[in-house]
Amino acid sequence: MSSVNSRGYITVPLTALWASPTAPRDVDAWAVAPEPDVLAWLADLDAAAARLGLHGRVLTQLECCEPVLITGDGSGRVAGSPDQGWLQIVAPLQPSTLDARGYPGWVLAAHVREQVPDCAPLATVNGRPEVGADARDFIAVARTHLGVAYLWGGLCDVGLDCSGLVHLSLRRLGVVVPRDADDQYDACEHIPAVMAQPGDLFFFAHEGMRPHHVGIVTGPSRMLHAPQTGSVVIEELLTPARRKTLIGAGRVPFLPAPTASAG
Repeated sequence: MSSVNSRGYITVPLTALWASPTAPRDVDAWAVAPEPDVLAWLADLDAAAARLGLHGRVLTQLECCEPVLITGDGSGRVAGSPDQGWLQIVAPLQPSTLDARGYPGWVLAAHVREQVPDCAPLATVNGRPEVGADARDFIAVARTHLGVAYLWGGLCDVGLDCSGLVHLSLRRLGVVVPRDADDQYDACEHIPAVMAQPGDLFFFAHEGMRPHHVGIVTGPSRMLHAPQTGSVVIEELLTPARRKTLIGAGRVPFLPAPTASAG
């Protein structure tokens, strides 16, 4: 097992970052198996109508080869299995105000090793886009996820939440932004919503609260987003209900505007 204060790497295709070792439920058994099966996990969640119960349990997801910094260890009972080890980690490729080193949480120790596994390289942490990548590319990558079911904490091609769609689509282009909507808002250049261009972000918040939702601008009053549990990634005009909580738009750092309309 990797040691505290060491660097590790995710060795399975995809794993969840949990709020605590006791967060997984019986229905989450496939997510915390030694060899996790994301599709089987999602099927179990849907059969039990248990996706909504992920709120406060799953924080985000981690890809194979994703680096982590191990900050602590512990144990927790995996549903239907003997006690297995857990590691408290931060994920540097997913910036967060919760920890300056990266997104914090707990991951199954069996999914982490100190050696880099043999997999495709991930985006670097300098935040700079691939050569030539611009807002049009951002929208194009995001559109490949149209129809993907909403998953709280989802950060993969088969499950996404609103900020996960933004983060993953940009990371595919080499642009690393914070993981959560409120932190993404802080990382952007703030502009009035009426000045938003394709590739900018719309942000939504209740009065006096931090942003709770984000969408990718694709045209005038139009966005691509992952609305909520029970829905899928869609592209649509702003609804009256969304307009009530729209607080403005943000321009993504380091991402050039397109030379022509991306809508």
